[in-house]
Amino acid sequence: MLLVFLMAGVLWGIGAMMKTPHSARWLMIGLLYVVVLAIQVALPAGNPLRMATGESPAPWLILGGFALIAIGYRAVLRKLRGRAQEEEAKATPVVAHEGPFTDTELNRYARHIVLREVGGLGQKRLKDGKVLVVGAGGLGAPVLQYLAAAGVGTIGVVDDDTVENTNLQRQTIHTDDRIGMPKVFSAKAAMEAQNPFVTVRPYQRRLTDDIVDELVAEYDVIIDGTDNFDTRYRVNAAAVRAGVPLISGALTQWEGQVSVFDPAQNAPCYRCIFPEAPAAELAPNCAEAGVIGPLPGVVGSMMAVEAVKLLTGAGTPLRGEMVIYDALYSESRKIALARRPDCETCGRKVVAG
Repeated sequence: MLLVFLMAGVLWGIGAMMKTPHSARWLMIGLLYVVVLAIQVALPAGNPLRMATGESPAPWLILGGFALIAIGYRAVLRKLRGRAQEEEAKATPVVAHEGPFTDTELNRYARHIVLREVGGLGQKRLKDGKVLVVGAGGLGAPVLQYLAAAGVGTIGVVDDDTVENTNLQRQTIHTDDRIGMPKVFSAKAAMEAQNPFVTVRPYQRRLTDDIVDELVAEYDVIIDGTDNFDTRYRVNAAAVRAGVPLISGALTQWEGQVSVFDPAQNAPCYRCIFPEAPAAELAPNCAEAGVIGPLPGVVGSMMAVEAVKLLTGAGTPLRGEMVIYDALYSESRKIALARRPDCETCGRKVVAG
């Protein structure tokens, strides 16, 4: 019998070295027991193999009986313990979770909450915040993903386009099986899959003059990720009238830029810096000029960070400044932006009138 116990110890040791679960180790020892018992029963008395493993089946049968008793005892205890826990759970009144976050949310946002500049108060501001994202394309895709992941409570997304195959090289919020689906609903599905604790408001339409003011006024921060100047000017003017900050980004080929336009805080508006739309040949869109796939992710992430800063009050937002990122040469620079007193959108005469 000593040989069998030694083999069982070796099996257990090998299992421990390989970090095999206890259940698997006991299974191997159980198989060893079955083999030994079969040897004792099948082979004639005096057989060397039988002699080496205990000479008689009686001790093994007794050992097996004790093992079965122990297993049965543990099973009964486990069942009784489970029943007691069920009764205790039924008797314990359900207490509503106190505070703005569930335990799941606290765990989800733990990396934010431990940041001195954000903390619990900042995360609560994110949850209470409302951000409108105009465009669910190259820049909108990473912005929407990171706002949802960060826990911004209400996120609106405006876009009248549908997902196309050519979008998937850079618009990572959309997937191949959603080709043909409206972008706002594709984005909504991805955002809710990422974070079910946020509310996504999809607006499948073009942002026109008849709705822009009413829509912008519902949100705390506006993010413009569009690629045409008509929409940019329209969104900028509505943001100025509503007195809310506008985060604007742009892309071309290997270069991107991002800024926060906020005349309510004495920063310039978008038209202060770009008073007129350039000629079409001087500002081709991505379809004409091309754009490297990861660039929207870089610039869009910067825009999302600016939104988080504005909502939480952390750091210094890019008011009156613009960051320009050159991916081809891995360079970035920051330039100062000045407000124009004669700006037709936010100029002092306009504001006074």
